Amino acid sequence: MEFSTSTTTILHTLKTQALAVGVFKDGSLSHAADLLDQAAQGAIRAVAQTEFEAAPGNCLPLHAPAGITADRVILLGLGDPEKLSATTLAQAHQAFAAYCARAGVATATSTLCGLDCPGAAVADLARTAARLVSAAAYRYDRTFSQAKPAVKLRSFTLHLSRSQAAQAKPGLAQGAAIGAGVNLARLLGDLPPNVCTPTYLGQTARDLAKQYKTLKAEVLDQKKIEALNMGSFLSVAKGSVQPPAFIVLRHTPGQTAARKAAPIVLVGKGITFDAGGISLKPGPAMDEMKFDMCGAASVLGAMRAVAELDLPREVIAIVPSCENLPSGAALKPGDIITSMSGQTIEVLNTDAEGRLILCDALTYAERFKPAAVIDVATLTGACVIALGHVNSGLFTQDEALAADLLAASRQAQDPAWRMPLEDAYQDQLKSNFADMANIGGRPAGSTTAACFLSRFTGKYRWAHLDIAGTAWLEGKQKGATGRPVPLLVQYLLGQSQA
Repeated sequence: MEFSTSTTTILHTLKTQALAVGVFKDGSLSHAADLLDQAAQGAIRAVAQTEFEAAPGNCLPLHAPAGITADRVILLGLGDPEKLSATTLAQAHQAFAAYCARAGVATATSTLCGLDCPGAAVADLARTAARLVSAAAYRYDRTFSQAKPAVKLRSFTLHLSRSQAAQAKPGLAQGAAIGAGVNLARLLGDLPPNVCTPTYLGQTARDLAKQYKTLKAEVLDQKKIEALNMGSFLSVAKGSVQPPAFIVLRHTPGQTAARKAAPIVLVGKGITFDAGGISLKPGPAMDEMKFDMCGAASVLGAMRAVAELDLPREVIAIVPSCENLPSGAALKPGDIITSMSGQTIEVLNTDAEGRLILCDALTYAERFKPAAVIDVATLTGACVIALGHVNSGLFTQDEALAADLLAASRQAQDPAWRMPLEDAYQDQLKSNFADMANIGGRPAGSTTAACFLSRFTGKYRWAHLDIAGTAWLEGKQKGATGRPVPLLVQYLLGQSQA
């Protein structure tokens, strides 16, 4: 899709199939809507004040309005003019993009990023708009016998003043890259588990490395994983006939100065199907456990965006990937395993497997002497109970890292909420037979999972994102969301400029 800016001063002569303008709940019009209303001799204001509820997220198309060249003018609700925010504009752009996708629009123009929005830079608004438009163009059709009709939208333009256009262009480029990364993560999550296996994820990393010259992929097979003494990771993998894969995807920027900075490492949980192992999950909704690799998908999606933007910062993705299935060879409750770090783990529940594969990946990350490590995982149902499907859970004892990630989450419109990680919770992981147990009981389940991971991160700055509630949608809208790709890339953008 092509993203661009327009600075024409005669808005009513702009040629586009859909032209979006804002309307507030008191019936007042944005400046752009008012200009079009004058050309249409009051027709837009009349409709806005009598036929349109201007709540955020609402839209109303006006076809072939007199005096206006655009095929359609799309009224977008902005709510209370005193409460205009970046979130409101994101809701409006999401509604606009969804309409364009449904209606078969090929060219679309928005005037919303030209509005004076307190606390939001034009580049941020443009970045979010481009990402949401990219998301609206996503269609999953890989496993249908007949392909679904493709979304026709091929160009999206922001109408702005000249000074605003200069500010918006970097944001548009970033939003387009982030949107492509989000859609890659969504595709990987949506693919069925008999297609998206650990081997498939490894091949995806290799394909990205072929597509982008700054990326280099390495996929370790079982023998190489065994040579690294990743006993915890391999204990989960042994219940499946699918071979495990340990994926390392490295972005090395062209700038020599950028290569001198310590890398940032992203670690993604890659359980391509989670039946729970011997601690078998209940049957209803078990199909959704194909989404248990969405941490891996989001990390690979973020790396695609990083490479497309050629960020001037070294970034490394690590993805431990396998299936968690019951079999005669599978890990059992009561087994004691030895991690790559040498620490021993008593397995009390084989369905707490994500932390068992991540702990070895976190130990492996030490070799890169990273500036920071962020792991991303659909780790605990407890986080869903705590935060629902709005916020991802953020766990870290590093105050500066927490501040940077939370700021990135707000800027990216990809919210996260900081959760507790006090040392007092570590007591719940005590074992009579090993250095630690892999679960700490029902109380504070998401926190004790993070406490478990923290025991493998003592040599670097570390944060954990639990995305169990935000990685996919349920019910009729079932599908991967691509979160937290926007948060991750926004954080990396900030670190690249630091």
